[in-house]
Amino acid sequence: MFADWKNDVAHVKKSFGNLGKKYPKMLQAYGALGAAAAEGNVLDVKTRELIALAVAVTTRCESCIGVHAEEAVKAGATEAEVSAALATAIALNAGAAYTYSLRALEAYNVQKGE
Repeated sequence: MFADWKNDVAHVKKSFGNLGKKYPKMLQAYGALGAAAAEGNVLDVKTRELIALAVAVTTRCESCIGVHAEEAVKAGATEAEVSAALATAIALNAGAAYTYSLRALEAYNVQKGE
């Protein structure tokens, strides 16, 4: 197993609470982002969690992966739906690597004087 996901998620949530006690305005602002994104959103909770999980993969956020996997389960996402969302993330990362490779090659050629 890559991680102890249940304990990791519990630890992240506890740590969020501890940091929130020291910086309540920061935690309140963070919470407001999620609330604002959900307000009036035409996407259901399950779809939003599938997107969040895919984005967590693309941003390589271990804590986000754990938390949004838990939320996807709560929202009723199936393994097939999660796998489809993750396949999209994989395809996007490959596309991003390809397009940023073009930028890197262009930067190289500009530096070389071509």
